[in-house]
Amino acid sequence: MAEKANPIADARLFKDIYVCRNCNAKIRISNPKLLRPVQVRCRNCGAKVLRPKHKELRKLKV
Repeated sequence: MAEKANPIADARLFKDIYVCRNCNAKIRISNPKLLRPVQVRCRNCGAKVLRPKHKELRKLKV
């Protein structure tokens, strides 16, 4: 049985966090409007293609 989602923890883990599609580096962007004109680049590989971090299903360890 999985835990109920904690909105505070979800905001910390997933809000404004993007992942590079080339190298899978996590990048925190405080203003998502910067993604539209593609002003943000990956700090590792320099790519401009980013996606939001997927919410993972987390299970209780028994």
